[in-house]
Amino acid sequence: MRLLYWAALLAIFGFATWQRFSLPLDPIADPDTWGYLSPALRKLAGAEFGHTGRNFIYPGFLLLMLRASDDVRAITVAQHFLGLLAAGVLLLTWRRACVFLPNPRIGGAARSGLGLIAAALFLFAGDQIHFELKIRPEGVSAFLISVNLWLAIQVVASGLIEKRTTAATAYGSALVFSSILLASVKPTFVLAGILTVLPLAVFFLHGGRAGEKFALAGAAMITVALLVLPERLLSRNDENSRTFLPTTLFAMHANLIRDQMADDLQRGAPIPYPSEWLQHVQSALSSEIAKSAAASRQYHVSLGFSPDYLIYHPTSIAAQLRNEFGGNITALCAFYRFYYWRIWQHRPLLVLRKIAHQLSLFYAPMCPAYNWAQILPVGDEYERSVKSLDIPLYRKIARSHPAEVDILDRIGNLPRSQGGIEQGVYIRKPLGLLAATYLPMLFISLGFSIFVLLRKTHRGRFGWLAALVLFMYSYNFAICFEVAVVSLLEYRRYIVVQMYATTLAQFFALWFIVEFAIKMRGDGESIGNRAAGA
Repeated sequence: MRLLYWAALLAIFGFATWQRFSLPLDPIADPDTWGYLSPALRKLAGAEFGHTGRNFIYPGFLLLMLRASDDVRAITVAQHFLGLLAAGVLLLTWRRACVFLPNPRIGGAARSGLGLIAAALFLFAGDQIHFELKIRPEGVSAFLISVNLWLAIQVVASGLIEKRTTAATAYGSALVFSSILLASVKPTFVLAGILTVLPLAVFFLHGGRAGEKFALAGAAMITVALLVLPERLLSRNDENSRTFLPTTLFAMHANLIRDQMADDLQRGAPIPYPSEWLQHVQSALSSEIAKSAAASRQYHVSLGFSPDYLIYHPTSIAAQLRNEFGGNITALCAFYRFYYWRIWQHRPLLVLRKIAHQLSLFYAPMCPAYNWAQILPVGDEYERSVKSLDIPLYRKIARSHPAEVDILDRIGNLPRSQGGIEQGVYIRKPLGLLAATYLPMLFISLGFSIFVLLRKTHRGRFGWLAALVLFMYSYNFAICFEVAVVSLLEYRRYIVVQMYATTLAQFFALWFIVEFAIKMRGDGESIGNRAAGA
């Protein structure tokens, strides 16, 4: 049986590797690529690494790849290998989780087979391969999530279940680094990162010796020194880093802010901005919202306008307000924040309605974290890559790095030969099944977990496994909730990037549901037999 397992493992990873490296290795660019790639290109050209509105870690990764190979295709190669490694960590996580349920009814062979299926579904999914082709943090996110979840499970297993505090301290130190790294690379994972360190906080406050607590505190300080302080230093002169979040919050809630401004003007509310000036801003905001709706009809239909237009169009409200404040970034950001918190104070139900609607996009009857389409077209994206990279400032820097000039020319020729990523029926059907069963399994798991945790007789056996399943589903919710509050889940990458965690959550839930159902059925049969004997 072990030989069969390893044969299946090699076959799965071999096919997944072939899938990835049979595609062109030329990376896909988009309008955000400049912010990630330009610091590396500047450094290679002999200038400072710099900061362009993005955390330094993923641009630093790109710099390492380009410096090692002087070929942009190295980025894709590295991201493909990290995707394969994420599946390997998934198998390690699945195996380690056996400690959460003593004496399971599902045998080791069957359980190992479930782990292989989960890894295969993740590896063969076209969206994951698609992410690995892009010059975006999503290309490495699955690997970072996999390590983060594995470390979180190790902390609970070692420290709270097995009572091995030294091992828990070591894993906990790594978990602190992993959580901050994940949140730095993808800020949409901040709440998820906080969630993973909660068990560690319990251990820190109520368990372990003084030396172990000191080690965890030291790990946190080292992590801050390695990840947080460099970001602070690099971004201190970067206006985009300061304005990105306030501008996003303003633009994503522009319709509510427009209406709140109108109410403030009508009521003569005491606000720290002159009425005549606010009337001018409210009128401009109303006009730009209408323009964005006409210019981007296919986007953000739930809002009725395009926040991207408001932020990035050179004559829209973000540019106008920057001029209104005379380039005073501090005052501009204060204005954005003032009206964002003001709609929370005066229109909380409407803000909550927006958040609830965005959450409903993920918690839909067919979970959109899975894509069961037959073809994922990439030819058009390669064509758009040329337009995304064809800007004067980029060309000026790229000329200092000849390999990058070459890749621009090569990307332009790809659409004629590259149609897309094909998903065979062997992957489409299972992905569709996972999508259809995400909500039912969530509700069943929630019901079973409440039942288990409220009954002492079941809590001793199933309590840790129920907690694990709830934790995994909470991981998804933390990501979705953060995006729903700040931005939009209609940006599909925010949903699809969760596929790794979503798949693992469902397979843990499946294991829990089957184990609990077998136990309840056995108890029912035992009661029936005793009654018949009486």
